Amino acid sequence: MFAGKVWWITGASSGIGEALAKALSARGANLILSGRNVPALEAVAAKCPAETMILPFEATDFDAIPALADKAWSWAEGHGGLDGLVNNAGISQRSLAVDTVFDVYRRIVDVDLLAPIALTQALLPRMAKAGHGHIIGISSVAGTAGVPLRSAYCAAKHGLIGYHDSVRAETAHLGLKVLVVAPGSVRTNVSRNALDAGAGVRGVSDAAIDNGMDPDDAAAAILEALEQDKRELILATGMELEIPRLRRHDPEALFDMMASLVAGGYAQRMDAES
Repeated sequence: MFAGKVWWITGASSGIGEALAKALSARGANLILSGRNVPALEAVAAKCPAETMILPFEATDFDAIPALADKAWSWAEGHGGLDGLVNNAGISQRSLAVDTVFDVYRRIVDVDLLAPIALTQALLPRMAKAGHGHIIGISSVAGTAGVPLRSAYCAAKHGLIGYHDSVRAETAHLGLKVLVVAPGSVRTNVSRNALDAGAGVRGVSDAAIDNGMDPDDAAAAILEALEQDKRELILATGMELEIPRLRRHDPEALFDMMASLVAGGYAQRMDAES
């Protein structure tokens, strides 16, 4: 399923993106690796046995995306065509809405929602014409329900699910397949790189992330979901797995649980970890 295919991964320099690059390459896929950190992308490419193209770009440089899509598509055609796009790049947040400046919302919505939409839209007509291909949207458990300290992140990740669900409905008859992944805590730099209330970088991780799923295990589960033609993967355990279940089946219980979490000092504990 993966051997000889070409996959384009954004946010490929670390975390889930890096793990997916290694896992896909180990199965014989050729890769286009994107992000902003060129040395980190080169380090990931060095771990991948298949052919790779490093295509760095700023996710929110929307005017540049059509030309980047042309360049990636041309390279992919030289290797059999683009078979998969992983919309993985993103940033998170750790701050109460009442304290958070608007720039946090603008930045996170631009990076986590509008950037993957812009990239997918640049490729979608060509993928539809080709009549095949996979699109993966890496959302979050926070994209399935509103959770504390992540109001901007939740807004963007909810939107990412809605966009990919719509694209799936519109293109399934054309041969395209769309998988939405909603991870819980995975051991990445997501908390360390999160924005605080004033739009600064938080700079520290938190216990939930540090004790989260190994990125390699997350990548293995995503590839398994692809092989099984799944359209949604909730990649979480424990309470994080319970959140999307409650949102669908018992939202009142979820709302009470989230409110109790904040009333019980969740925000203060997160501040203490900082």
